[in-house]
Amino acid sequence: MVMQTLRLSYPEMERLKVIGRHEHKALTVMEAAQCLKISERQMYRILKRYRTEGEAGLLHRLRGRASNKAYPPQLITKVLRLYREQYSDYGPTLFLEKLELYHDLSISRQTATRWLTQKGLWSGNRKKRPHRTKRERRACIGSLIQFDGSFHDWFEGRGPQCCLLVAIDDASGRLMVRFAAAEDTPSVLAFWHHYIQPYGIPAEVYTDGGSVYFDPNDPKRLTQFGRAVAALAITHIRSHSPQARGRVERSNRTHQDRLIKALREQNIATIDQANRFLETFYTNDHNQRFAHTDGLADVHRPADGINLNNIFCFEHTRHVYNDWTITLDGHYFQLLRSDAPLPPPRSKVIVRQWLDGSLHIFWNEHELAYEHCPAAPKRPPQSTIARRPPAHDHPWRTKHVGGVAAQRRRQKTLASKQTVTYNELVSAKPRTKNRRKDSARYAHSVFPSSDTSP
Repeated sequence: MVMQTLRLSYPEMERLKVIGRHEHKALTVMEAAQCLKISERQMYRILKRYRTEGEAGLLHRLRGRASNKAYPPQLITKVLRLYREQYSDYGPTLFLEKLELYHDLSISRQTATRWLTQKGLWSGNRKKRPHRTKRERRACIGSLIQFDGSFHDWFEGRGPQCCLLVAIDDASGRLMVRFAAAEDTPSVLAFWHHYIQPYGIPAEVYTDGGSVYFDPNDPKRLTQFGRAVAALAITHIRSHSPQARGRVERSNRTHQDRLIKALREQNIATIDQANRFLETFYTNDHNQRFAHTDGLADVHRPADGINLNNIFCFEHTRHVYNDWTITLDGHYFQLLRSDAPLPPPRSKVIVRQWLDGSLHIFWNEHELAYEHCPAAPKRPPQSTIARRPPAHDHPWRTKHVGGVAAQRRRQKTLASKQTVTYNELVSAKPRTKNRRKDSARYAHSVFPSSDTSP
């Protein structure tokens, strides 16, 4: 007896179950036809085939045979030959357009792709993407702002290439765009200065890991942008892939299509003209079309009472010298007396360079007056008056000075300079930078037995 293995599809297995219930007198022919959603006449034909051939009679008659609507083998051979000879670097879609245009052949894209794939002529250029869980939008406006820069030939050769800075709200899709020469620190600070004025302070900002936003050498060290957002209590989040910033990346792709055509219609070729066009028309029109703000709460914090010029600027810390001067980029600045108190020497002051180029110096949040010194200030000459030696009962004459190394140096000095005098040692003592020692103290360490100067 020959064993035969049958592979039934799911509909065929369901049909077998209904026929089995009919054979056990549980269903009539009409009820069985209603269960299979076929006519009663078709049910009689299936039962006849089942009783004659068994379970094999339930298989579809076209299984293992070519479809009645299949293309002839001669046509398949012709299409593959044309692809190898003339269109080997074409994709399936473009290849079919050329077949219909030049060879009068009309084939579906799925069928042509299957033919090319089976022969190894096309492997597909779409890479397998890793699975990512979809992140839901935020519930409130201003909860998260995605920010990015898109460097592109926005003027299509009419002007220089520039960068479009884009900030899009994660909840509503409302955006603000502005052109800049590059995605550098001054441009980014100026952008956010313009953003906070009309909208307010957002809760979180989502950016890439560029050097404008994060220090590549020390991630814990704040950049100028990181310091500015930290001063406003804005949480700064770093994305590790473009897919994580999908909303702003897709927005860049939209602007590279719609905005370029709008700039072409207006014949705009400069950054200033483009920014005026964005403020007067494009941004509002885009938000009216695509932003959805209805029913969403706005959690932007107002910036009332905050001087944004002191936030979005270049901030540096400098030490005050003894003559009340500071240095910045090789330039000297003299602090002047004013209503604000002068900081004591060696204290720290904050130097803020605003985006307009002006310089402002603060100590304890008091702005100090200053003037620029064209050259380094001259140091006052040292006093020429001879210092009086300490008295014979001064503590330095009785207190032990130095350790073993100092004693060895004193012995070596006495051995090499037997004729050295007290006044010579006083005048020859070098001065240190951080701590000045009295010359007489050093001389007494060499002559510990002398009560008075020679």
